[in-house]
Amino acid sequence: MKLSTRDAPRYFARPDAGRTGLLIHGADAMRVALRRQEVIAALLGPGAEEEMRLARLQATDLKRDPAALLDAVKAQGFFPGPRVAFVEDATEAQADAILAALADWREGDAQIVVTAGMLKPTSKLRKAFESHPNAYAVGIYDEPPTREEVEAVLARAGLRDVPGAVMGDLMALSRALDPGDFRQTVEKLSLYRLGDDAPLSSSDIAACAPASTEADLDEVLEIVAEGRSGEIAPVLRRLKAQGVQPVGLCIGAARHFRALYTAAADPGGAAQGINRLRPPVFGPRRDWMLRQAQGWGAARLEQALSILTETDLHLRSAGQHAPEMALVERALIRLAMLARAR
Repeated sequence: MKLSTRDAPRYFARPDAGRTGLLIHGADAMRVALRRQEVIAALLGPGAEEEMRLARLQATDLKRDPAALLDAVKAQGFFPGPRVAFVEDATEAQADAILAALADWREGDAQIVVTAGMLKPTSKLRKAFESHPNAYAVGIYDEPPTREEVEAVLARAGLRDVPGAVMGDLMALSRALDPGDFRQTVEKLSLYRLGDDAPLSSSDIAACAPASTEADLDEVLEIVAEGRSGEIAPVLRRLKAQGVQPVGLCIGAARHFRALYTAAADPGGAAQGINRLRPPVFGPRRDWMLRQAQGWGAARLEQALSILTETDLHLRSAGQHAPEMALVERALIRLAMLARAR
């Protein structure tokens, strides 16, 4: 039977131990692996590896020994409880061996869980699971997670007291990160919040989310955006001593001012524009970026982007002989002066 993408998350969380098998296929190997881990853990519970209730088979093993899967399905262990025979990275080359195990499955045998890459609708393997009366097939696609899926990840990490606005930040983060990175971030967030009974905040998320911009670059951009031109040279000298390249500084500054322009030019206002930025920004950094976007305005930010684009072209020009860091410093000072002209 075909399991719809809408029903799949609920089934992965509470799978039916009486099913013959489950095929999980998709182009994103990480997404497929995470779903496979989830459903096997729900089927077998804790201690399955130690009790040898989980048999792992690489698909290539079936080429050498086509009967290996059927043997794993029929094998009876010393420990009671449900069993799973798991085949990883299956292709059409292993379809006959997997289909033979499906046909020979009887009640009490190990459930067959198979993962594969993206399979065409005409795939023999996919058609076998989709047409089987007691097995499921589900495709995993590169789609943003639903609120229900994000809530399930939070619940597994023990994070339950999440205000509505903070949930919005988490939803944005889940769309910006790969599924595995998002789960790791939530686990890190859970450890960060250990022993803290206060509601989850955007500042907590900012402290644990992967950094999208270097802290040193943030420092110089804050100085520039606030018009403190006298502080630019000392910071640039320190960054140069740390090995920061002028081109990298210019690119980072352009990225920052482009984000500010996107926010400031949003029809719904800068606050709404900040919420739409990808990757998302949280906590104190979100607050000061919002202040900058509102203070500069779209027209002035457009001028800033012109200055940075001109500087970037000079840096990349074959006929350019001026010191590169000096060019960047001049551009940043021009931006700081532009900020003070408000």
